[in-house]
Amino acid sequence: MLIKNIEQRIKVNKVVSLGAIVFAVFIVIAGFVFAYKMIQDSRKSIYILDNGVPVLAKQTDVLLNRPVEYKAQIELFHRLFFTLAPDDTYIKDNIQKSLYLIDDSGKKEYTNLKEKGFYNQIIASSSMVSIHTDSIALNMDQKKFAFFGKQMISRKSSVITRKLITEGFFDDIIRSPNNPHGVILKNWRIINNDEISNQTKNSY
Repeated sequence: MLIKNIEQRIKVNKVVSLGAIVFAVFIVIAGFVFAYKMIQDSRKSIYILDNGVPVLAKQTDVLLNRPVEYKAQIELFHRLFFTLAPDDTYIKDNIQKSLYLIDDSGKKEYTNLKEKGFYNQIIASSSMVSIHTDSIALNMDQKKFAFFGKQMISRKSSVITRKLITEGFFDDIIRSPNNPHGVILKNWRIINNDEISNQTKNSY
């Protein structure tokens, strides 16, 4: 009987010891998880100085806003690249700004248009070129985009409207003053730039 009682006590002690160890491990893991969540939440908190008084502001999740930034970058690039005036300096400045947002495919398209005399025609005919964005489609899995819009070329005697459909890819890079969204466009190309209409201006 004495031996059996000793064996039972040993078993009970083992169960209690194992239970205590498991409980301690659980407490440690729960503590780590809680601390990690607190650190993550603290990183989302920003203090803004309002007349010397710190005001707490919550930072939104970057991933939630990223698709918006992708579209903003795509729209910005097209606006800079295709908004032109009959001024060589203005054209070069706009193109230079747009090339910070794209890889070599942007420079290749600029060189192609330049060789065709497109920019010289803009200056010679005193034309104003602008675009209107209809929509931008994103494929987040492939990081691919498609831009749908219209290009308007306003001359002294007419207004030419062209379809503008382009496509390419996008990727994340470090943010900089020249690329505040931290997005680089890649392998960009013009799919369709056909003329839609050519309206004569009224001359009085």
